[in-house]
Amino acid sequence: MNSQLLAALKRLRLSGMASTIEVRLQEARTNQLSHEEFLELLFDDETAIRDQRLIQRRVKAAHFREHKLLENFNWDFNPAIPRREVMDLAICQFVAQGRGILFIGPPGTGKSHLAQAIGYQAIKQSHTVLYRSVFDLVRDLAQDQALAGQDKLLDRYLKPDLLIIDDMGLKRIPAHSGEHLFEIIMRRHEVRSTIMTSNRPLEEWGKLLGDVPAAGAILDRLLQHAQVVAMAGRSYRLKDKPQEVAAKQENRRLKKDN
Repeated sequence: MNSQLLAALKRLRLSGMASTIEVRLQEARTNQLSHEEFLELLFDDETAIRDQRLIQRRVKAAHFREHKLLENFNWDFNPAIPRREVMDLAICQFVAQGRGILFIGPPGTGKSHLAQAIGYQAIKQSHTVLYRSVFDLVRDLAQDQALAGQDKLLDRYLKPDLLIIDDMGLKRIPAHSGEHLFEIIMRRHEVRSTIMTSNRPLEEWGKLLGDVPAAGAILDRLLQHAQVVAMAGRSYRLKDKPQEVAAKQENRRLKKDN
């Protein structure tokens, strides 16, 4: 292997080529590849490495709570969950069209998993994504109010192609935060896509936000171009609890008998 050539590739930051050139040279000699075919393979390697690194950077910037994949979702546990509908959404045409998704249903049915998995699919299709739970949202807005940096915060929430707001309903949002959330939804409306998940019925959102008119305005804009996905079924997180309870009861009985 020519050390000068390898050094030149590294100096030009062509690390994809540098990591595969020795293998590609052997392949070219064995298969008698033309110069054009050899160069095409090298450039494919470089492109693949750069695409992989771009995905890694965007995943890091998305701040997902967990790295969730569609192929790891247990569709058999709650068969009522609309698999075909979700897989259609994972194509991410809704992102290009500036539409939204609302996953709504009981806790533990997989809303967060699917929202983050679709977010990852969007990243693989060259979209930018930001994931925030309702706890993150409230903390961001409280800090923003303290630092008086509203423009900076809004830019963070408005810029991504896809914004995911998870766990609506797990925490009541203060009134001022509800106002900022309304502004975020309003300014993203028909421009950028938003996914929201909630375990609370839509009619209770007024209580969650502490502002019924603001809740109505948020839902009006969100639902105008959003697809509502109903997540019915049991909690996957609690699937093993009955067995655990039974085991503990049996252990207590055995200790008592002894």
